[in-house]
Amino acid sequence: MEKTNLQLTKEDFESVSSNQELLDLINKKGIDIEDVLKKLKYEDELRKLQIELIKLQQWISKNKKRVVVIFEGRDAAGKGGNIRRFTEHLNPRSMNLVALTKPTEIEQGQWYFRRYIKELSNPGEIVFFDRSWYNRAVVEPVMGFCTEEQYRKFMLQVPDFEHMLYEDGVKIIKFWFSISKEEQKARFDARLKTPLKRWKFSPVDQKGQELWDKYTTYKEQMFSRTHTTYCPWIIVKANDKKTARLESMRYVLSQFEYPGKEKALTTLLPDPNIIMRYYRSAEQIDY
Repeated sequence: MEKTNLQLTKEDFESVSSNQELLDLINKKGIDIEDVLKKLKYEDELRKLQIELIKLQQWISKNKKRVVVIFEGRDAAGKGGNIRRFTEHLNPRSMNLVALTKPTEIEQGQWYFRRYIKELSNPGEIVFFDRSWYNRAVVEPVMGFCTEEQYRKFMLQVPDFEHMLYEDGVKIIKFWFSISKEEQKARFDARLKTPLKRWKFSPVDQKGQELWDKYTTYKEQMFSRTHTTYCPWIIVKANDKKTARLESMRYVLSQFEYPGKEKALTTLLPDPNIIMRYYRSAEQIDY
């Protein structure tokens, strides 16, 4: 039996004159391009959604809206990758990315929310938080970076803090990117093996697997006590990074009515199997 040629030659490319002819030739040769097609579809969807984000940003700027999008989740949940896709084509003059380092000695003596208030969006601006004031709800108590009294006070104050922002016209979207314990380990391993990503791995990351259950306990308390009608938690199933990126974009776009939205080249309604509100009665994930 003649062995199938699973490669495309220069002559093959010269013999076709359209994408359809190329696909027909690939199918004829029995070449598996499922992964390639999946990536092309992702890139196409990403581009269409990024076009809509540009429209949304222009509307926010023109109408002096204030928008805050919070990205929370366990270490390696994909927060940074999502933010990069959200922001890569936006106008830097009317957006900001906030990724605060540990508080200074002076900040430690101030009201906890003060350092975040300074970073909130100005009129006409959208701000993306790569982690937020919710550090004190999960990471800090898990790692022992705050006292029990500081944690208790924060959990009492945060609903009122967000309600004041809501009443003042600030639109806050709170994402939690949810991954499984196995997926987190795989991503940690990938970071350590990749020189360009090794910097992302920190001592706090190293504790992520060891303290998984403790993180879960504090995460569930955070959801239960800070999920409100005016500022709900939106859970994103994020084991599939690319799907999480697309669906979180769709969710943000679905929250606003901006000019030209009806002309979008793709659906702007998020998949309810990927994007969901937190419900106190539901069994929660990191799945």
